[in-house]
Amino acid sequence: MSHDAWLARSSVSSELLFEMFAELHPPIDHGDTPNGHRFAIIVGGGRFSGPKLEGTVVTHSGGDWGRLRPDGTLALDVRLTLRTHDGAHIFMTYGGRLVAQPELLAQVLAYAQPTGPDPESYYFRTNPLFETGDPRYAWLNGVVAVGYGKTGDGGVTYRVFAIT
Repeated sequence: MSHDAWLARSSVSSELLFEMFAELHPPIDHGDTPNGHRFAIIVGGGRFSGPKLEGTVVTHSGGDWGRLRPDGTLALDVRLTLRTHDGAHIFMTYGGRLVAQPELLAQVLAYAQPTGPDPESYYFRTNPLFETGDPRYAWLNGVVAVGYGKTGDGGVTYRVFAIT
């Protein structure tokens, strides 16, 4: 393939995998560490649905071992288990970044509130990867995804897209 043909093919496109809500427990605060302010947030459960996938977030199957960096950026480190409507288990991991103006950050992180700030007022992106041994969903093992997040209603909501 020529360089020009490769460039023409290398634009990014995506398709919706699912929308997901994850209920979050209050954070466990580890305090200021050499790598930033560290905390753990356990996922209490949730649900997801989309064109090819639907089901629940398995209760207490994971969480976020995040840190607030000195520059004010929240660095995510999430692991959890999805259970599809037909009984398959999918291990989902993702890193990501949440960036908000200092005066807005406390509101964004107050995810227990009924509604969060306007998601257009902050940057909240993730990069999900999936693992499963279920042959019906083996296609997910090769998917790289991007998630757009917002906080509120007791947790986080994501729109997750497969990069095609």
